[in-house]
Amino acid sequence: MSFWDEKITIGNRSFGRFIGGPLDGITDSPFRQLVRDFSKDELLYTEMRHVRCVAHDKGAQKALRFEQFERPLNFQFAANAVEGVQEACERVLAAGVDAIDLNIGCPARNVIGSGSGSALMADLARLEGIVKAFRAAVPLPFTVKIRAGFKEKNAIEVARMLEDCGADAIAIHPRLQTQRFEGRPDYAYAAEVKRAVSIPVILSGGVVNFKTAQMVYEQTGADAFLIGRGIWGKPWKLQELQAHARGEQYIIDNEMVLRYALKHLDNLISYYGPHGVFIFRKHLPFYVRGHKEATSVRRQLLATSQVDEVKETLLTFFGV
Repeated sequence: MSFWDEKITIGNRSFGRFIGGPLDGITDSPFRQLVRDFSKDELLYTEMRHVRCVAHDKGAQKALRFEQFERPLNFQFAANAVEGVQEACERVLAAGVDAIDLNIGCPARNVIGSGSGSALMADLARLEGIVKAFRAAVPLPFTVKIRAGFKEKNAIEVARMLEDCGADAIAIHPRLQTQRFEGRPDYAYAAEVKRAVSIPVILSGGVVNFKTAQMVYEQTGADAFLIGRGIWGKPWKLQELQAHARGEQYIIDNEMVLRYALKHLDNLISYYGPHGVFIFRKHLPFYVRGHKEATSVRRQLLATSQVDEVKETLLTFFGV
């Protein structure tokens, strides 16, 4: 059995090497439902939610609204203090998930401005208290998503501390907060982090196909790969990666793309109501990319809020 056929063990659970990552506003419940048509058992992350929002019901109703068939799910939290951690975890556990993640890698200004996300990597004393609070509240696999560091690299020190505090796995995006998503990820540094701990290390950043997954594995020795931007508009991506890992062809034709574009639109409207048609606009470019007249059809669809018109335009565009 090859590396790609084996599983990654996180706590007492095992999952495939390719994991669906969190993208705020993208990998929501409507999208995860599409992924499950292709990948039944792969671990998927939810979007990030702050513990206080969940603990005090601000946004919790939406955050905890998902279908059980979307599982296995890793619910991702942001936090800047221990307050609310216990209550938020209790709510999430009651909703039914399979793991809980703390994101201390998010580079967004509004997140780090509150002392959450990657800002915590520069405040290890506070981070340690928060991690211990999560570990005490979570009887499931507990993971932490990190960066190379905040302004300076310190992921090795942070990873060791996380392991000592009982984290079951670490996902690392090997860029600093200041780099956001620009420049090449520092895979050599990720390899140092991997060597520094004995718990599994998941690589996040730059893996968009099996070729890049192979390259990153060779450079880092990572145990699994968190697929974020590479899955946007491609709910079949995890299945595609697994097929390529087995040396098999994987073909997505126009009929399949159209079917899932339409299904995505229906899911968004079912979940968000009439506003779902506007949310669909940010997904649209990924479904029509690479096709002749893609630019003009995007313009046309951005100008309408009528669901029937959007569907009819897509049907015409794909020649159905």
